[in-house]
Amino acid sequence: MAVLKFRIYLEEDDSVYRDVAIKHTQTFRDLHNVILKAYEFDSKHQATFYRSNDHWQRGREITLQKYDRAYKAEPLLMESTMIGSEIKDPNQKFVYTYDFLKNWGFLVELINVSKEENNKISYPAVVRVEGIAPSQYGTKGLVNDKLAEVEEKYDLNASLDGFTEEGEDTGGETDSFAAGEATESGDEFSP
Repeated sequence: MAVLKFRIYLEEDDSVYRDVAIKHTQTFRDLHNVILKAYEFDSKHQATFYRSNDHWQRGREITLQKYDRAYKAEPLLMESTMIGSEIKDPNQKFVYTYDFLKNWGFLVELINVSKEENNKISYPAVVRVEGIAPSQYGTKGLVNDKLAEVEEKYDLNASLDGFTEEGEDTGGETDSFAAGEATESGDEFSP
């Protein structure tokens, strides 16, 4: 049984991507679910795939459900469309859109076909994670929590007691040793 490996790029930033492995007999619904899992998105919104060419132009639609809008051609449904049936070339591409209001766009590219399944993997599976995924609804809570922990641990908001800007007059006496006026008497330095 063929295992397909897709790379799913964030449309706005191709340095952020996830690689997923999926059997050719699994459906686009399975691919939809693993993409959401890979990017830590919920599954509450509308979604669709578009068959694409090398220039990422949108072709035939493979949709989660038939939506109330005009279609150029009758869409295929994710639930009943096997991935293998839509692979037309060795570098097949799809455009995946999730949450039509936020319009999350992903570029899905076939990067490998393997004839062997890995018995240790439950397909579909996320096999590589690169870059920090965006937060689905704004700021990512985990990053902010971690930042707050660092601020607390290292007290980044505390005043700089004992430290001044370079050249700033502290109003106190200068250290004669620092000023180069130290003298040596025996093994000790005295001011």
